[in-house]
Amino acid sequence: MSEGPPLTEPKTGEQKPARKADRAALLGTGGLWLAKWSAGLVIIAAAAVVLGWIIQKMWVIVLPVALAIVVATILWPPTRGMTKRGVPPAAAAGLTLVAFFAIFAGIIAGIAPSVISQVPDLANKATEGINKVQDWVKGPPINLRDEQLDSAVAAVVERLQGSAASIAGGVFSGVTTAGSMLITLALVLVLTFFFIKDGPRFLPWLHRVSGSRAGTHLDEVLTRMWSTLGGFIRTQALVSLIDAVFIGIGLVILGVPLAPVLAILTFIGGFIPIVGAFVAGALAVLVALVANGFTTALIVLALIIAVQQIEGNVLQPVLQSKSMNLHAVVVLLAVTAGSSLFGIVGAFLAVPVAAVAAVVIRYLGEQIDKNSVETDPEDGTKALPAPGDTSVPDPKIPPATAPEPSEPDPSAPSKT
Repeated sequence: MSEGPPLTEPKTGEQKPARKADRAALLGTGGLWLAKWSAGLVIIAAAAVVLGWIIQKMWVIVLPVALAIVVATILWPPTRGMTKRGVPPAAAAGLTLVAFFAIFAGIIAGIAPSVISQVPDLANKATEGINKVQDWVKGPPINLRDEQLDSAVAAVVERLQGSAASIAGGVFSGVTTAGSMLITLALVLVLTFFFIKDGPRFLPWLHRVSGSRAGTHLDEVLTRMWSTLGGFIRTQALVSLIDAVFIGIGLVILGVPLAPVLAILTFIGGFIPIVGAFVAGALAVLVALVANGFTTALIVLALIIAVQQIEGNVLQPVLQSKSMNLHAVVVLLAVTAGSSLFGIVGAFLAVPVAAVAAVVIRYLGEQIDKNSVETDPEDGTKALPAPGDTSVPDPKIPPATAPEPSEPDPSAPSKT
């Protein structure tokens, strides 16, 4: 039996082949990495729950502040224009607030007589519509008998009588809610006044308090957040105004009652993407069906669908691509979460909050890309600098070294 070649020591300068790590060691390393990330995610989730609990407990303060910031984004451009022309900040903020609420009160005063005069006729039309529905369900293909309808109505009445205590409690809580709404409105007015009056002083103050390093990041993030929020509110107001004008004109031409009210509801609903437009459109179709009949309701439905298609495929992508840059799925999930947690107000504030959160996430991503390094795909160990980052030297490029000073040649002739 022949012996194999003798084992020899590797020559000087040759690298020994790298030994593979043990399987148990790899599993342990991977498990430790997964455990660290899982613990971090659990801590983040717990912090989010605690933050949500704090917001819920402090909702009476958080809501006026959030609404005041939204209103301030609308009123800041005219206030800034007046201050640039030499008007004192307090006077400019006061004049802007007075003009804003004068316009709002004028719109309400203009549509109130129309609503009051048309509501009785609309109620009669609704009664007629209910009677038509009853006649329809009695015929084919449903063929309900009078006894079945009477039993269904009796069940509804019994349910309402059984819930009388809850209904009464709801009425009293509604009175309390109305009082809290007035207090919230007054607080929003005061906060909006100070926001548009002293807003430019906030960032310098925050920079001094937080320090140079953190203040620089806060300045950049808050400036982007304010720009994104203001762009979203102004763009959404323009899109909602276009929807309300076209739908309102169509309702007036078709003779649908309460057309101004429905147009204003369309404008307000435009600030709640997807859901608001659907609810306002359904209400307009319902009013047209009750007041003008099935044919008019179909025309109104076609008008609303056409306007919504123009908004979704033309206005929204063109006008909001620079201001918000959120996917439709993110918008829908944000509206759903906001409405389920905080009702109508949550649905209204969901998209601005999502847009602001996206600004923070994008800024964090920029900072990570700026300070991160990549690994060399050849051996997976060499650190390569990120694109544009000169803080980490490239190990593939030898560092430039200054030439060593040479000693003077004694045989060379002297310049002196």
